[in-house]
Amino acid sequence: MRIAQPKPFFFEKGKRAVLLLHGFTGTSADVRMLGRFLEKKGYTSLAPHYRGHGVPPEELIQTGPEEWWADVQAGYNQLREAGYDEIAVAGLSLGGVFSLNVGMNYPVKGIVTMCAPMSMKTTDTMYEGVLKYAKDYKKYEGKEESVIEEEVESLRGKSMPSLKDLRALVYDIREKLDHIYAPLFVVQARQDEVIDPDSANVIYDNTESIDKQIKWYENSGHVITLGPEKEQLHEDVFQFLESLDWYV
Repeated sequence: MRIAQPKPFFFEKGKRAVLLLHGFTGTSADVRMLGRFLEKKGYTSLAPHYRGHGVPPEELIQTGPEEWWADVQAGYNQLREAGYDEIAVAGLSLGGVFSLNVGMNYPVKGIVTMCAPMSMKTTDTMYEGVLKYAKDYKKYEGKEESVIEEEVESLRGKSMPSLKDLRALVYDIREKLDHIYAPLFVVQARQDEVIDPDSANVIYDNTESIDKQIKWYENSGHVITLGPEKEQLHEDVFQFLESLDWYV
């Protein structure tokens, strides 16, 4: 049985637009509820997929951050070409790192980072995350356990060369945080089991934004957008967006 995979989305509503960015091994499903919430509040939102995401893991390991960043840029440009001149950006995990990069390279009204890493584990540890994605993906496809084990084991014998580039990207953006001047909302889950939660302080302390805030969510894990405090998060992101200096 074929299972429908998550797709990128473009919820067109008001003239204020938000680029929503998912994390490494994630998909638009990670930010879809936030997008729907913002749609009800009159905001347009667009969430692209990075190449190799939302597809079989055998494809993921052939891609890297240069391609993923190109997909983020394409999403921003899609909003501009659709007539949205005022764009905020919000991203989860790697999407939060990319959100900062968008803010360094393009005009944005504001930036939201959610559980965005400013340090990275070893590439071996990161590859374990890829293998977990592989296992989850194959379960989602409805494959038998024995087949899943065999295919994941086959992947274990391979590698993902671009993981070292991903580490380099994160540290490069960390070095350039003082290039961020846009209004900023730093979101961090206290129970984050994937990244070092102190990354939130690194972002908050080193950006040059005059209008910035940080909030800790005590009961949430890394994928905060799907966690127990998601409704509060939705409201907080909305209030931050409402505080920005929109022309429309």
